[in-house]
Amino acid sequence: MSPVTAPDAKARSQRFLAPLASLVAFIVLNLIGDALARASGTNFHLDTIGTSVAALTGGFFPAIVCGYLSNLIISLFDESALYFAAINVLVGGGVAFFAQRGSFKTPLKTTVAILTIALLTTCVTALISWFLYGMADLSTGDSMQDFLSRGFSTLSSQFLATLRVNGLDKVVTILIALLITRFLPEDFSERCHMGFWQQTPLGKEQREAVQYLDTRVASLRAKIFSIVAAVLVTVVAVNTYVSFTTYNNSMTTEETVLANGILDYLQGEINTEMVDTYLRKGYDAPGYFAIESKISSVEESFPSVAFIYVYTMEEDGCHVVFDPDTVEWEGDEPGTIVAYDDAMLPHLDDLLAGKQVDPVMTRDEYGWLLTFYRPIYNRRGRCVCYVCIDISMDHVVNGGYRFVTRVLALFGAFFILVCVLVLWLAEYAVLIPLNSITYVMGHFASEADNLGRQENVRLLDDLKIHTGDEVELLYQAVDMTARDMVDYIDMTEKQNETISSMQENLIMVMADLVESRDKYTGDHVRKTARYCEIIMDELIREGIYTDQLTEEFVSNVSHSAPLHDIGKIHVPDAILNKPGRLTAEEFEIMKSHTTAGYEILEQAVKAVSEPTYLDEAKNLAEYHHEKWAGGGYPTGISGEDIPLSARIMAVADVFDALVSKRSYKDGFPLEKAYAIIEEGAGTHFDPQIARAFLNARDKAEEVCRAYGDGQTDKIRAKARKDSSSRKETPPSLGNKKERT
Repeated sequence: MSPVTAPDAKARSQRFLAPLASLVAFIVLNLIGDALARASGTNFHLDTIGTSVAALTGGFFPAIVCGYLSNLIISLFDESALYFAAINVLVGGGVAFFAQRGSFKTPLKTTVAILTIALLTTCVTALISWFLYGMADLSTGDSMQDFLSRGFSTLSSQFLATLRVNGLDKVVTILIALLITRFLPEDFSERCHMGFWQQTPLGKEQREAVQYLDTRVASLRAKIFSIVAAVLVTVVAVNTYVSFTTYNNSMTTEETVLANGILDYLQGEINTEMVDTYLRKGYDAPGYFAIESKISSVEESFPSVAFIYVYTMEEDGCHVVFDPDTVEWEGDEPGTIVAYDDAMLPHLDDLLAGKQVDPVMTRDEYGWLLTFYRPIYNRRGRCVCYVCIDISMDHVVNGGYRFVTRVLALFGAFFILVCVLVLWLAEYAVLIPLNSITYVMGHFASEADNLGRQENVRLLDDLKIHTGDEVELLYQAVDMTARDMVDYIDMTEKQNETISSMQENLIMVMADLVESRDKYTGDHVRKTARYCEIIMDELIREGIYTDQLTEEFVSNVSHSAPLHDIGKIHVPDAILNKPGRLTAEEFEIMKSHTTAGYEILEQAVKAVSEPTYLDEAKNLAEYHHEKWAGGGYPTGISGEDIPLSARIMAVADVFDALVSKRSYKDGFPLEKAYAIIEEGAGTHFDPQIARAFLNARDKAEEVCRAYGDGQTDKIRAKARKDSSSRKETPPSLGNKKERT
């Protein structure tokens, strides 16, 4: 990841102005669309075109800011627009969501995305409209009546009407936005990207690389969103509950004041001396119609007043004095006796006594009502009747629902805006800086060489994080630690190289000290090490024993090969340099160099706390004279029971013994040495290892040529002459060879 070069002051100013100008342009586009829709007189709004373009080019943040601010401006001359800001915000969020997933690249995916957004916004719009206006929604009123006339329910008609008008509006809006984006420059999105950079700005590919990193449980982004969302939801819930409770209490108080005012008015209009006459004569009583008309007029003047009636309370029930008809219900005739409602029974004694009683709440076929009773007294102080008013609590509650809908509609859009704003700020002030550090340091840790680590340190320096808070302090600490680590690793690698070189040289010196006691072995340890490397390379090339021939194994064998004969330090010089055949006793002493070498290396291993190549050196020292078919020494094991390193050394050791001059023989020609190796495959040697060596004979000959073994012109000429004069018998693989 390579950050974009840090911009100068002019570039920073342009980087700020371009996104701001594009946001203003998107808002203006929304306002133009809304103005055109209003001027055309259609039911379309077209106020989300700019929001959709912002979502397609800039993503969530500019789209949601554009949608919210657009409706805020429109609400200055149309209050209802503010309640539908959530719709504009949902359109922006939906288009941004599908755009980020490439859903607008094919016709099928585009269709699915647009219909999904239209359906979602239709549902929300229908719910808001239903609770705010019910059937009085002017934008869908005609369509709703159309569906009602076809037999659909009220709620279904509301939804279908909204889908017909607003759903189609959103489809047209998004299609227009897609058309507009086709004519924008290809780099428009990048130039107008709204970034609150607290570091060297990243390009689009770099942002995508660091935006989402794998986490064990949940990302910091998810945690921030969860916290913000939880706080906002709690605030909205508490605020809505308090607002609803306050509104209900206020409305109840207001209706109580209204009811008492009406009762005061009607109390003065009823002639208390005529109540008995009203009961007996009803409509024929003088002034009856005038009083009933006043009651009906008051009843019709206040939407929350469901019924107004006048009763006298007697033992046998309520005697109707006045009960005017309403739009939905026909009133009782004067003198009719109505049974006491169950809700009145607890207050019956007070009612019969003509006392004032508290309002009574009832829910029956007449609705949810709060009934106020006002006793009317004549001049003698006797209660002659009660004026009763039923206040519709459904009206009060529906008003509360409309109030809550307004609150939720306002907070819904604001909720989304705040969440996106907080995430946007957190993205650039916390998440991108932290993820950039994590991304670079992840690659730093995985680099195998110090040059790669130095490059990652340079990338870390180039981030130039300047949040001014703990993130910046963390960046500085990580940057300093990475620098120190690179320097330390570089120093350590150099020291390791020096130590490794010294170690290899010490091993060679020690091996040379052992071999120098044999005046004929010369560079035996160096040559056998090279032959082992040649064999292992060929085995890997041919795919043989690849599960064992790991990089570590090859390195261990290469480093420990020179120590395979270290046990010869215990063999007397007389035996080691004897020119003739060894006696049985002398050969037993010679064979002891394998176990002696193992014991020497075992003591060396005990002094080391961790496994090293000396563990493999023990195998080489002890088992390099074992034979594939058995019968070797010191243990006589066979086949793959012999460690692989020892089986490789067996071929290398014998071949060098054959082509090199020894105290008891001259070096053999290469052809003869190859023949002996081939003859011993399957008996003395692992057949696959022997074949691999023979397949790499050209590389073996390079080693021989470098040390002058087995292929001088004189030896080759003699070999050709001998082979033409007599049949050559391969030498024995017995006593003399075993002395290696």
